[in-house]
Amino acid sequence: MTDLWKLDGVETAALIRAKKASAREVVADTLKRLDAVNPTINAITLGLHEEALAAADAADKALARGDAVGPLHGVPATTKVNLDQKGCPTDGGVVEYKNLMADRDNPVIANMRAAGMIIVGRTNAPAYSMRWFTDNELHGRTLNPWNKDRTCGGSSGGAAAATAAGIGAIGQGNDIAGSVRFPAYCCGLVGLRPTYGRIPSFNFTSTARRQVSAALMAVQGPLTRTVRDARLAFQAMSVASPYDNRCVDAPFEGPPVKKPMRVAMVVDPGGRGGVAPEIDAAIQRAAAWLTEAGYIVEAVEPPEFGTVIDLWAQLAMDDVIAGLEPMVEKHGDHGIRTSLGLWRKAFPASGPQQMIEAMMERDRLLRLWQLFLEERPLILTHTSAELPFKVGLDLVDVATTQRMIRAQSTELAVPVLGLPSIAVPTGVADGVPVGIQLLAGRYREDLCLEAAEAIEARAGLRTPVDPFVS
Repeated sequence: MTDLWKLDGVETAALIRAKKASAREVVADTLKRLDAVNPTINAITLGLHEEALAAADAADKALARGDAVGPLHGVPATTKVNLDQKGCPTDGGVVEYKNLMADRDNPVIANMRAAGMIIVGRTNAPAYSMRWFTDNELHGRTLNPWNKDRTCGGSSGGAAAATAAGIGAIGQGNDIAGSVRFPAYCCGLVGLRPTYGRIPSFNFTSTARRQVSAALMAVQGPLTRTVRDARLAFQAMSVASPYDNRCVDAPFEGPPVKKPMRVAMVVDPGGRGGVAPEIDAAIQRAAAWLTEAGYIVEAVEPPEFGTVIDLWAQLAMDDVIAGLEPMVEKHGDHGIRTSLGLWRKAFPASGPQQMIEAMMERDRLLRLWQLFLEERPLILTHTSAELPFKVGLDLVDVATTQRMIRAQSTELAVPVLGLPSIAVPTGVADGVPVGIQLLAGRYREDLCLEAAEAIEARAGLRTPVDPFVS
């Protein structure tokens, strides 16, 4: 069988279990694809050829013995350079950390292995994983396989570019301000941001305490080419670990909701403006598809959407960002220094009292949104108000940075409330992907995934792609 690298994880695992293809054949074909396209897009910073082939051989032997195997047995996957993986540097795209070797797997990577995934490579990220662009002085820039002049997203841009180009069926990413959803959007993928506490994470190489806003907002999640892969990868990653005190053992399927399900459609969250006509059209198209699938879609906005958007900066700027600034000043590259400096000019320091006020506002708003989601369990909106940004846009000036932040309003609002959401591609405009985002109540990833499948069935699949010829 040829072109095994094109298959999604569900089909790959089924073929391997049925012994219609071996794990070694699948992994070898994926590594061949890696070698063919990665020199062009620079998504993989470290190929793990020998390790992956050895793991594939072990997977085939386990199947031959009749051992119980995981749901993604033999499926090629990638991991991001900001998470610990045994035997690999946790460099985070920073030159200073290029030799920071991990001797244990982060719990989410351990979960991926336990489910049967075979890690074929490490994926690029911006320095300190705090840009919507993937570029750094250690590994260089990752190119969007659709269009090299447009960002592949950040910070999980390497994961997105690799998955979109056929280097692994599943990419592991993380998200505090859109770092799973935005790269998925830019590269025409499905990107699932789970409820915080769903997927465990802990870096054994880290000596710093986790900051409050990171504990509330930072999560791990999969980037995939299909919704069914997103569901299976999410479940596989969600095995609790005592190393992450946020873990909650909640069922993957919530209680039934009233049918037909009502969906709130929000084209311009908080009335911030700047929504590109292609994005408006994508939302309207997805609304029509959901209506066709039996949903009731209504143009109504949840309470105080704009206030929720603004809370991200109030929570994170004087906590996560302030904690990063000394390290960025000492070890950061030009990109992260410039980008973070522009963010700071857009959001001047304000002190701890503002963060306390923001926490109280978060509590109030989460209650209001939970009540809203009782009536309308899903929210349909944009992933970004603009088409994927031109490369380097976050290095221009304060006004441009403010425009980008406005375009990314939902990337910021979702983490504030700790809700699950999913980015889903709907088509192509001006040669780059467009798509939408679905939000649900806490621990209702199942509702996001179900609606995403309805959209996917009508939009069709466009990945994997060959770089710059799609």
